[in-house]
Amino acid sequence: MAGSSHGHTLAAWTGAAICFIGFCVAGAFMVMAEPLGFWAGMVISVLGGVVGLLMKGMGLGQPKGFRDFPDHITYGTPAKADS
Repeated sequence: MAGSSHGHTLAAWTGAAICFIGFCVAGAFMVMAEPLGFWAGMVISVLGGVVGLLMKGMGLGQPKGFRDFPDHITYGTPAKADS
């Protein structure tokens, strides 16, 4: 995935960071047996996805159809052996 710049955008990092924070909040409150805090963390996690999509819509994500790998590489075709 590193060869295709997968997730190397501001929208992806921001959305993932917010989701991670929500996951940590939900996990902490789950251990403390506090259902309201757990669900608050889950809402934060979902908001991370929404924020990421909104940022992508604002142009801060990877452009649609973006390819960051060399054109000489073809995927999905079998290699041919030289004889």
